[in-house]
Amino acid sequence: MAIVIGGAWPYANGSLHLGHVVALLPGDILARYYRQKGEHVLYVSGSDCNGTPISIRASQENTTVAAIADHYHREFEESFTKLGFSYDLYTRTDARHHHQAVQQLFLQLLEKGHLYSKKVEQAYCETDKQFLPDRFVEGICPNCGAKARGDQCDNCSAILDPLDLLEKRCKICSNEPVIKETEHLYFAFSKFQKELEQFVAQAKQEKRWRDNAIALTTRYLAEGVPDRAVTRDLPNGIAVPIDGFRDKKIYVWIEAVAGYLTASIEWAQQHGEELKDWWNEETISYYIHGKDNIPFHSVIWPAILMGLNNPSLPTHIISNEYLTLEKRKLSTSQNWAVWVPYMIEKYDADSIRYFLTVNAPENRDADFSWREFIYSHNGELLGAYGNFVNRTLKFIEKSFEGIVPNRKIDEAIRQQTVRLYESVGTLIEKGHFKEALEQVFYYIRGANRYFDEQQPWLQVKENVEAGKQTLATCTYIIANLAQLLQPFLPFSTEKIRTMLQLETIEWQEQIVQPTHLQAITPLFDRIDIAQIEEEYNTLISNKVDL
Repeated sequence: MAIVIGGAWPYANGSLHLGHVVALLPGDILARYYRQKGEHVLYVSGSDCNGTPISIRASQENTTVAAIADHYHREFEESFTKLGFSYDLYTRTDARHHHQAVQQLFLQLLEKGHLYSKKVEQAYCETDKQFLPDRFVEGICPNCGAKARGDQCDNCSAILDPLDLLEKRCKICSNEPVIKETEHLYFAFSKFQKELEQFVAQAKQEKRWRDNAIALTTRYLAEGVPDRAVTRDLPNGIAVPIDGFRDKKIYVWIEAVAGYLTASIEWAQQHGEELKDWWNEETISYYIHGKDNIPFHSVIWPAILMGLNNPSLPTHIISNEYLTLEKRKLSTSQNWAVWVPYMIEKYDADSIRYFLTVNAPENRDADFSWREFIYSHNGELLGAYGNFVNRTLKFIEKSFEGIVPNRKIDEAIRQQTVRLYESVGTLIEKGHFKEALEQVFYYIRGANRYFDEQQPWLQVKENVEAGKQTLATCTYIIANLAQLLQPFLPFSTEKIRTMLQLETIEWQEQIVQPTHLQAITPLFDRIDIAQIEEEYNTLISNKVDL
């Protein structure tokens, strides 16, 4: 069985912020978990280097699209690595392999009769002498009245056409564009209406998608899936490989979502694998992204796969709601964000991963506050988890010269541990990461109670055998915690693996062999609570008022 996991592709036009991480982190949790189970996993993503936002940034900074894309792609790779993301391939949409594969997919859709040409009216800026890409047109959403881009309203999640906007303005010069005729290729999405309805109904029945994905997709389908232009008059991107349209580019709706497939093709070629072994009717696929990306993964990408006769349709959609910051909506334009390069230089990666998982916006918006983050680290990671590990291993070091006692493990704890693998694994597979992590930390709090009730500091003086069993059981708990938490907290797991000399990290009960503990060190350091006010004040002082 193949497990294909696709993380959404961030635009390479600015640094990642915590909103990106909270949306994408479930992909790494899934990949690590399934690898521990011994499944065949392919986890792919990359930087979107063709998108209009990069052109806007390049224009603002008077530089080239390539320079902007190169800078942020490198920064993304470094950030994801430091956060422990375990992509099998993290690539980019301006890579040659992506361009070639997308053009082939495009030609296949044409050959199968799913593309047709149509003359249409499009926004044109007479000041800048160019047809405007969707994101270069801004105005008022006709559905909800909020400010919106020409492709989508972030407020009501409606997919838009730039001509739908009220009070249209060119993003480059702020002048009102005129409407001119041009010719584009369209994808016949409407042909797949019934097939999409059946597909979504099955996903709903089997509860494989998040509720927000089901609700939004059902709304889109009820409104009727319109045919959409899949070419654009753009200066950069993937050239349309068809006579009469070679001066145009393939639109992001086709080429960016196709990245999951093109990255898989590239990875398979690099590793001598057959693509059909990964993309077939039995493939279990997870698509990881934020709420604003739902229609691209639940309607557009499935329709394209149907058009290609590719049977590997999205089985699971993990679409988070939004992350707010100190009770306010994130705003990159106002610099109201916590930027990832800053965060990972100052704080433990596992601490970031823990907080963004246990406080994830899985079903409703969630908030990041510096107070909650720092108290969570000190209270849960350090106070509960780190403290249990440290005091157990330090006690063994002091009382038994660092040699783990070889004694029978408390049977009730063994049974509880075995059941925990099953329940946590099921929750992970269903996309309930927050509840899965909460179950493990409930187990940790129970482990601390066990330690306190057994009182090994007295047992080693009054009943050495009982003390040895207590400490053997606590070490058993630690070894299994390392495995249960590896998908969530890989860096602290590696520390435990080293200290206990564990040979493997698997998704099954770990029996600790008698061993001499190595280099016992704390899993986490305490964060000074004075940093709460410091970080909040820094956030406020850096905010830009527009």
